[in-house]
Amino acid sequence: MAGKQQKDLLARLADAGEDALHRLSDAPGMDRVTAFAKSTRKQLDELTKRVQGISALEARIDKLEKQVAALSKESSKRSPARKAPPTAAP
Repeated sequence: MAGKQQKDLLARLADAGEDALHRLSDAPGMDRVTAFAKSTRKQLDELTKRVQGISALEARIDKLEKQVAALSKESSKRSPARKAPPTAAP
């Protein structure tokens, strides 16, 4: 008996929820709210893709900075800095 009462209660709540959603969708201006929600989702997806792209760029920059640092250390070990030859004054 308790199972049937609970089932009836759940069925009534489900019906009430469906009814409320139906009335809400018929409310004036709801189409604008729906359109805004959809456009916001698209913008959020776009922003997420851009941020993921930025993370990839940061990783590439870190790698390149390490390569430049290694190359500058190698070049400083190979040859000392040269001074420019003195120019003759006229």
